Amino acid sequence: MTPEQDQTLDILYFAWVRERIGVAREQVTTSAATPRALVAELAARDDRYAAALADLGALRVAIDQTLSDLDASLAGAREVAIFPPMTGG
Repeated sequence: MTPEQDQTLDILYFAWVRERIGVAREQVTTSAATPRALVAELAARDDRYAAALADLGALRVAIDQTLSDLDASLAGAREVAIFPPMTGG
């Protein structure tokens, strides 16, 4: 995906990320090439997003239901899930 190409993604939020933002899912049109760039775009929306997405070390992402790195490519993706690290128990 080149920077001038926008794509529409389903964004899913889980746990305290969902609670802070106030929605469980939304559809966004973005030119972000990576989850890191997508998170930066989302954080710039307003204070709720900024607070929920401020600490990248406290976030994990899955692209099309596959756990991914923040620097993975979003080319061809349809869904990005954003959530805190999981713990066992």
